[in-house]
Amino acid sequence: AAQCLECIATVLKGICERPDLYTAMEPQLVPLVLQILGNDGAFIEYLEYALDILTFLTYFPDDISPGLWQAFPLIYVAFDQWAFDYLNLMVPALENFIAKAPQHFLAGTTDTPEGRVKYIDLIFSIVAKTVTEERSSESECRKALSLYTSVLHSCTGAIDGYLPMLNDISLGKLGQQVNEELPLTRIAIFQVLGSALYYNPQMELAELEKRGVTQQVFTQWIQDSEKMNRWMPRKITVLGLTAILQLPAGSLPPTVASSIPQLLSSIVSLTEKMKEDSEKEAAAEEDEEGDIEDEADLYDEDDDEGFGEDEDVTNDADEMYMDALNKLSSGGDGDDIARFLIGDDWDQDYDDDDDDCVSPLDEVDTLLFVNDTLKAAFQREPDVYQQVQAALAPEIVGSCQKLFAAADAQRAEEATQQNHT
Repeated sequence: AAQCLECIATVLKGICERPDLYTAMEPQLVPLVLQILGNDGAFIEYLEYALDILTFLTYFPDDISPGLWQAFPLIYVAFDQWAFDYLNLMVPALENFIAKAPQHFLAGTTDTPEGRVKYIDLIFSIVAKTVTEERSSESECRKALSLYTSVLHSCTGAIDGYLPMLNDISLGKLGQQVNEELPLTRIAIFQVLGSALYYNPQMELAELEKRGVTQQVFTQWIQDSEKMNRWMPRKITVLGLTAILQLPAGSLPPTVASSIPQLLSSIVSLTEKMKEDSEKEAAAEEDEEGDIEDEADLYDEDDDEGFGEDEDVTNDADEMYMDALNKLSSGGDGDDIARFLIGDDWDQDYDDDDDDCVSPLDEVDTLLFVNDTLKAAFQREPDVYQQVQAALAPEIVGSCQKLFAAADAQRAEEATQQNHT
């Protein structure tokens, strides 16, 4: 049965370019998923496969069918009662539900022994229980916190009443992580706070002020921003900090108003790094295309190099495969071989906090958002921002001017393309 379920998941993965096929398969697959998720854990040995199937069914089609929504409360019941350790596999499907159909998510309710409960309350309960549970790993805490960011990104203007609870949980966890050498969990929390600032900067600043932690949070955030080497944490940090500058300087808390030069320096530095990374990535893609063409040319030539008659025929992939098998047979956790079997790029340094999630923020152009916000702030309060500019290091001022020029050039190029179209 497990092999059949794994085969189904493989088929679903293979037809990702034909989202229409998923809907046609739902009558056979949805009852199967519901059967495994329900029944008080009687089929827990198949839960991983059911969650994989559910993730495919909620990710690739354009809409989420009413039948699939039946699984949403069952995921919570499973998490709450018998499958707490499967949280990392539950979150992708939950994020798909939230991002694909935010209005349905906000309106959805389910019956529980305590009464009628909203779907959003189930999500906030999952995060709170995970983050405050002693047996939760840091990886699980970070995965749970990503549900906060999904709700903030997808439910714009609709969850004001949940910001106090969100801050209680996130800032409480941040207090426990202040002295940790590795900043991964802190960075996950700053993604939540950045998303909250982007959602509503005035309200989020009020929450920080209410708890008296504004200065400590921004000081630690700016320090950890220098250690961010992934796209999404950088982007959310830039968008969150930049959103503060949309507010009049006179309305900002004194600790924030006095820190505008530091905030602006971090914004410019991170934006510049993101721009450089994008350019390097584009150049690398061009080089890769050239390498593929070169390899095709090489195959046309006679190449007598190979292995001698007394040599074993080996390659790097075979050696890594055998290393994974050896680890498995010697009592390892089997992660390497599992990643190989499911097709992951398992020879790289594996990070549980990857950038493979999909967010409405993907549609926000970071460079243009920073450019438009800063120019509007200078026009709105020229005296204030002239003082801010005077307090900036010369290299930051130069970088800011380069970003403005890059944004103007990007806008001009987009306008030219639209005219051609």
